[in-house]
Amino acid sequence: MAVLISPSSERIARNRADSQSESFPAAALSKASVVSNARARSQDLILLTTQLSVMLDSGVVLSEGISSIAEQMKSGEFRRVIEDVAERLRNGESFSAALSIYPRIFSSMYVSMVKASEASGRMAQMLEVLAGYLAGDEETRKQIKGAMVYPMVMLLTAIGATGSLMFFVLPRFSRIYESRGAALPKLTQILVDFSTLLSEPMFFASAVTSCILSVFAFSAWNKTPMGQKTIDWMKIHAPIFNIMFIDAVLTRSMRILATMVNTGVSLLDAIDVMRTSCDNYFFRTLWSSVDARIRDGYQLSDAITLAPYNELIAPGIVQMLRAGEKSGQVGRVCDKVSVFLDKKLKNSIRTATSLIEPVMILGMGVIIGTIAIALLLPVFRISTVMTR
Repeated sequence: MAVLISPSSERIARNRADSQSESFPAAALSKASVVSNARARSQDLILLTTQLSVMLDSGVVLSEGISSIAEQMKSGEFRRVIEDVAERLRNGESFSAALSIYPRIFSSMYVSMVKASEASGRMAQMLEVLAGYLAGDEETRKQIKGAMVYPMVMLLTAIGATGSLMFFVLPRFSRIYESRGAALPKLTQILVDFSTLLSEPMFFASAVTSCILSVFAFSAWNKTPMGQKTIDWMKIHAPIFNIMFIDAVLTRSMRILATMVNTGVSLLDAIDVMRTSCDNYFFRTLWSSVDARIRDGYQLSDAITLAPYNELIAPGIVQMLRAGEKSGQVGRVCDKVSVFLDKKLKNSIRTATSLIEPVMILGMGVIIGTIAIALLLPVFRISTVMTR
């Protein structure tokens, strides 16, 4: 059946379309930009999750709670994201679907848990558990970063001390000896030649260019499967730090598993989130194999035992998971395992820090001691040189 449209109504519709097209591109472009580049600090996400959990537990409607939180925020990218989520909720979109628009802020685990709470009607409790997980994960990250600060400070100190000695002290000895027509000691001469080479503009420019190209090449190689596999292998086999890296990955994985299983998410969905959230090739391979074997009917503990790289998970942890399967309390056992691994991670961080300190001191001593000897050798001979 044909529908007749009068010229006047067609003209009105065209004018409305033109007016909408004038205002829409900027808004669409802005929203697309927010979607593609939106990021948020971990503290902001934890605060949002905690506030929303308290509001929902107090009887506040979800869309009103989101809008209220957005109004309290400072102007910025994260506030625009929350305002957009609130608008989507008012338009009838589900909370999990609105959050999934921003994958750089709300991880797959976050969205999966919110989706599970929508089905179970336990949104407030789920968000409370999720806030606890985010806080624990952020604390773990801070501990690892803190353990890496000391070696970096020591390294920068060694570079600064070495540079000041080579570029400011050694050249003065070189000029004194040249003015007297005397030869510098061999070790001192090597360091002087090296510092002279570094001070050459062409050599310095070439060295800087080579370093920049090397960084870009390494970054590109690290994005390849072989590069990722090699770097991840080095992490889990590096002396001193390997235990810390393994404990960090396991702590996060068990924390995710405990949080999701305890809040009603299926085991397979939880393992899939664990796999996608894991930033190590060997652990991803392990969890992928575990996922496939569970789908074939294996228990979680048996699937881990038969999976490749199962040596990354201690037999004691597997036994605890097996006990949880027999008692029907896998989530509770995973929670205990995550607490145990978190304590173990703290101990491994302290161990790594205590071991790296003497190594860094020894390395600095060798470098600075060599330069000090190179400086003292001409000092011992300066009286002979000055009498010439």
